Amino acid sequence: MARRVFFSFHYQRDIWRVNQIRNIGEIVGTAAVGFHDASLWEEAKKKGDTAIKKMIDDALLNTSVTVVCIGAASAGRKYIDYEISQSIARGNGIVGIQIHELKDRLGNTDLAGATPALLTRAGAPVYKYADHARLAARIEEAAKRAGR
Repeated sequence: MARRVFFSFHYQRDIWRVNQIRNIGEIVGTAAVGFHDASLWEEAKKKGDTAIKKMIDDALLNTSVTVVCIGAASAGRKYIDYEISQSIARGNGIVGIQIHELKDRLGNTDLAGATPALLTRAGAPVYKYADHARLAARIEEAAKRAGR
């Protein structure tokens, strides 16, 4: 059975980078800020914080691991702490993956970003993205640490 993973990331800045890593065999990626339909995110933003938090909560359903994709601006995202705290509350395994060295749609890499403070306080390990196989292994390690 495929493992369902919630990917937390800065949509506008890092969607191209995250799309390069989310298609791993045996991993089903979900995210509050639609891989499938960005218009859903825009609609939720118009409705306010409650709608966005519901979207995040719904995306976390049936996931066992949260991957916090750390780019140059991830730590400053408005909902990063909510995504991490909700992941912890539901017992997800959590891992941080630095993605700044992946190229964007224009072929540019980015600056390394700060690790979100709540991720550090949770004791979640943080790794630099290397390849799909290592990311899949990190996801499995996070699941086992959480007993999932």
